[in-house]
Amino acid sequence: MNADKLRTVEDWVAYYRHEFGLPVVERGGFVMLPVTNHIGVVHLPVRRAEKVRAALQNQQRSGPMLARQIRWSFLAEPDSRPGEQIMEVLNRLDIGIPAAGSAVMLPTGLGRWTREGCHWVTPPTKDSKLPPLSAIITTALAVGTGSED
Repeated sequence: MNADKLRTVEDWVAYYRHEFGLPVVERGGFVMLPVTNHIGVVHLPVRRAEKVRAALQNQQRSGPMLARQIRWSFLAEPDSRPGEQIMEVLNRLDIGIPAAGSAVMLPTGLGRWTREGCHWVTPPTKDSKLPPLSAIITTALAVGTGSED
């Protein structure tokens, strides 16, 4: 499939499914990736996300990442869910982990400017393995932002 020829949301749903094996759906005129027991998401503020991205690349554990104006979203394999105390720390640091049953909007374009206001920092690939959720969380807690975390 040639991404340049995709015009409709249905085209993009088929593209994400075929090219990347993502279980996306159309909802309300947008391409949505459901958060499940097999695909998780971690939302991070941009400064911390940039550091997490670099650290995960150094560990050879990077995966697909979406950028929005104030947050990046990392796709992950949900290997474990943080406990209540860790969730409190994550919430204080503005790190979000959507629950199974929610969904993340994906862009209908591979460039920087899409109608959804997001773009891929690192696009998915068909054969890449998603990094474990626990690795993203551990790394996010370890890197800080350089401010008074």
